[in-house]
Amino acid sequence: MSDAVVDEIVAVLPPLLQSLEALGFIARHLNPADFGRIMEAAGQPDEALKAVRPRLANWPEPFANIQTSLETASDAALAAFEGLRAVQLGNGDLIAVFRALRYAPCAQEALYPLAAKLPPVSNFFVDPAFREDADLLTRLAAGANENTGIMHDHNEPGSRGGFSLYVPEYYTPERAWPLVMALHGGSGNGRGFLWSWLRDARSLGAILAAPTATGSASNKSTWALMGEDADTPNLARILDSVRSRWNIDPARLLLTGMSDGGTFCYVTGLEGASPFTHLAPVSATFHPLMAEMADAQRLRGLPVYIVHGRLDWMFPVQVARQTKDALAAAGADVTYRELDDLSHCYPHEMNAPILKWLAGET
Repeated sequence: MSDAVVDEIVAVLPPLLQSLEALGFIARHLNPADFGRIMEAAGQPDEALKAVRPRLANWPEPFANIQTSLETASDAALAAFEGLRAVQLGNGDLIAVFRALRYAPCAQEALYPLAAKLPPVSNFFVDPAFREDADLLTRLAAGANENTGIMHDHNEPGSRGGFSLYVPEYYTPERAWPLVMALHGGSGNGRGFLWSWLRDARSLGAILAAPTATGSASNKSTWALMGEDADTPNLARILDSVRSRWNIDPARLLLTGMSDGGTFCYVTGLEGASPFTHLAPVSATFHPLMAEMADAQRLRGLPVYIVHGRLDWMFPVQVARQTKDALAAAGADVTYRELDDLSHCYPHEMNAPILKWLAGET
């Protein structure tokens, strides 16, 4: 790699990665009442990124792919901050905040191909707790095995019923791997939600599937929470497809999800025919009738890991507490984590504990 290109990468990469970390911080701590304070705490890494953005121009042709990845990721990160800054200045509402944050997974998707070429990028896509893990770093540095990495199956933006998949680059079929099927929230999609789990799947060694709901309600993509259920058979189809190509551990099939996705974990996961061995709904709602209508044999001993925020403004925490009690009374093996600083957001820091729970380590 030429010295000139190295200089440009060294200039651009730190503010880009810092901007993405800041966007993750904002998404994790977002609370309408505290938006201004959270934005102040996130700092202004986008200003540094904006200053070096012009350096992503006129690179030699052999490095065009690197340039394009950095350009696309930088522009998405800057678009996210532009939208957030507008709301910070009083020009927009909470919907505009969510719309701005949708650029963050787009930036990560554009950047990820460089993980195989640039160690700082690979390090970014590792859970911070594992960034000094010599064994993991060695496996990641060895290069990708066949049929690994990120794949999309009919899951372009705006589509319905497809899924995105991540298989750790060091996957080998000699052993069975845990599967995480992660369901997005209302108005979301699997392609974007994949990035809520990728760091941890890559760090701890799990195959990750992120489907997109088949239907829509009120012009937003959401799960079959009432009426005809086309999502349950679609999840089964996706599971069968993944199982046919990779060695999946039948005792470690996790269904998890955020908000509406978490609620659908209950809707489909409490059915007697559900193939999933573990459920982990996050920031979800639940009606006591679900426990009463669920298959009693299915509930008996079923491992359920509930995560909820005390500050949740959409689904009050009292609902999660009642859910814990109702499921436990019905015989489920319930683990409950209530996070004092969590609003209606996705708590990435809970992924590793959930994966360790799935492995039977807690």
